[in-house]
Amino acid sequence: AREWPWRAGAGQAGNAEAELCVRLDRALVGAVIGRGGTKIRELEDSSDSKIKVTRGTCEAEVKIFGSIEAPNKAKMLIDSVIASAGQNYVRDGTEADSIKLQHFATNSAGKTLDITNPENNPKKVVIDWASLRENRAKHEAMKWADLPPIEKNFYKESSRTASMSQEEVELWRKENNNITCDDLREGEKRCIPNPVCKFEDVFEHYPDIMANIRKVGFQKPTPIQSQAWPIILQGIDLIGIAQTGTGKTLAYLMPGFIHLSSQPISKDERGGPGMLVLAPTRELALQVEAECSKYAYKGIKSICIYGGGDRRRQINMVTKGVDIVIATPGRLNDLQMHNFINLKSITYLANEADRMLDMGFEPQIRKILIDVRPDRQTVMTSATWPDGVRRLAKSYLKDPMIVYVGTLDLAAVNTIEQRVVVIPEEEKRAFMDCFIKSMQPQDKVIIFVGKKLTADDIASDFGLQGIPVQSLHGDRDQYDREQALDDFKKGKVRILVATDLASRGLDVQDITHVFNFDFPRNIEEYVHRVGRTGRAGHTGEAVTLVTKNDWRVAAELIEILERTNQVVPHDLIAMAERCKNFQIRKEMERSGQRSWRKS
Repeated sequence: AREWPWRAGAGQAGNAEAELCVRLDRALVGAVIGRGGTKIRELEDSSDSKIKVTRGTCEAEVKIFGSIEAPNKAKMLIDSVIASAGQNYVRDGTEADSIKLQHFATNSAGKTLDITNPENNPKKVVIDWASLRENRAKHEAMKWADLPPIEKNFYKESSRTASMSQEEVELWRKENNNITCDDLREGEKRCIPNPVCKFEDVFEHYPDIMANIRKVGFQKPTPIQSQAWPIILQGIDLIGIAQTGTGKTLAYLMPGFIHLSSQPISKDERGGPGMLVLAPTRELALQVEAECSKYAYKGIKSICIYGGGDRRRQINMVTKGVDIVIATPGRLNDLQMHNFINLKSITYLANEADRMLDMGFEPQIRKILIDVRPDRQTVMTSATWPDGVRRLAKSYLKDPMIVYVGTLDLAAVNTIEQRVVVIPEEEKRAFMDCFIKSMQPQDKVIIFVGKKLTADDIASDFGLQGIPVQSLHGDRDQYDREQALDDFKKGKVRILVATDLASRGLDVQDITHVFNFDFPRNIEEYVHRVGRTGRAGHTGEAVTLVTKNDWRVAAELIEILERTNQVVPHDLIAMAERCKNFQIRKEMERSGQRSWRKS
C-alpha cells in the first residue's frame, strides 16, 4: 500500500474530531490527489479537513479528519471532483459495493466513540449516491434561493445599426481588423448582433457615459468594442480575443457600469460589490482600476485588491462598501476564505485571462467562483486563444459568444516590423549596447529578459554608463515597481528592462521598440511581447535575439514571420532544419527500440 500524507496545517479539530472513511477504486485516486497533490490540497483547504489516502492493490482508502461537519463537506467535494471528471466510482458491482463509510469521534478524554451509533456499536454505512447528488442539488438551490433578481439585457439597438445589411456588416468586420464572431451555444444558434460604428449607436440613452467619452476625446469605438458592446449589453456571456492595447478593458467596463446602475435593487440593498474583475498581476489590476476612476459613472466606487498591497487598508475599504472589486486571485481568495468579502452579491464578472493559467491561478479562480452566483454575466478577455484558455472559458462561461479581432492564429500584427538576429550567446550584450546607442531621442524601448537577475544586471550596467533606465520584475517592492512604471510612462526613462510576468498588461501607448534579449519560453509569449509596440495605430519595431539554445522554437517563429511578410534569416531556417532532422532521428531511434523489444 502507498500513502498520500496530509498537510499538518489543515483541518484543526476542536474537542471532538470526526473521521470519515471512504473506499474507492484505486484507478480514481489520481483525480482526488491531482497533479503534484494540488487537488487534495485544494480539497483540504476548502473543507478545513485533513485527508489521508492509502492505496491498496485494488482499492484505495480515503480517510478524512476534522470537526464534525468537515469530513462530510470534504466527501461531497470529492464526490464532485469524481463526477466532474466524468469518472464512475464503480469498479465491479454497484456503487454501494465499492464505497463504504464510517464515522468516528474522539472525546476530550481520548476515548474513541462511534458517533453514528448511540450504543457505540461500529457499523458500516452504505452510501446512497443518487440521494447524495440529489441533496447536493437541493443544497445549491437553497444556497442561491434568497438572492435578489438580476437584470442583464439593457441594449437598445439604434436605427442606424439595425438598418445595416448583411453585406455591410461583413465588409465592416473585414475592414476593421478582420473581426470574426461565433455563437458557442450548443443547439440552435443565436443571431450575432450588428457592430456599432459610433458611440451614439450604443450609449445614446446613457448621457453620463457619452459625456465621459467626449471628455477623453475618443473619436470612435475600437473594433473589439464595436462588436463586444452589443453582445454584452444583451446579457450574453462573451469571450473577447484581441491584441493588447486594443481597448478590451473598456469593452467590458462600460457595459459593467450600465449593468451595475440598472439592477432592480439599489447598491445599499445589494450587501456587497456587484462587479468583479480578476487580473493576473497587480500592475494589470491597478491599470484596470485607473480606467474605472477615469470613467467614473454615477458615483460607482472601485477598489484594487492585490498581494503586496496594504491588506488592512484593503479589508477596511471592502467592509465599508464598494461597487467594483478589481483583484488578483490570490489576495481575493485570502479575503474570501476569511469572510472579509461577500461574493454572493456579484452579478457581473470580468476576467483578464492572460497569464492566469501560466501563473497557476486556476485553483484560486475555482474557489472564488464557488461563492459567485451561477446566473451572473461573465466576460473573459485574452490576447491569445490557446487550449488552456479555451478550457478555462468552457468551465465557467454559460453559452458564450466569441469575438476575435484579427486572426485565430498567433501571427503578430502587421503594424510591427519584426527583425530576428541569430547570434552567439556571448555576443548578445555587445549587440544590445549598439542597439541602445542607435536609439533616437524620442524612442522608447522595453528590453525583455528571461530572469530577474539578468534584468538587474543589465539595468546596473546601463546605470554605470549614465543611461537612465528602470527594471521591472517580481522581486522588486510594490512601490519600486509602481515607480518604475510611472517613470517609463512619463518618459523620465526611455528604457525598461522587464521579465514577462511583471510586464503582463503593461499599457504604454508610445513604445517604439521591443528588444527580446532572451527568447521567451514559448511562441505565445513572443506574440505578447511583440504586441507591446505598434499599438493604437502606431508602427513599431521588434528586435529578437536567437541563439542555438532556442532551436526548438525556430519553426514556429519562421511561421509567424512568413505570415506577416517579414524577413526570415537563413540561419534561422538552418536552425529549424537541424531541429526537424533531430526529431526525425529521435523518432527513428524510438521506433527501432520498440521493434527490438517486440523481437
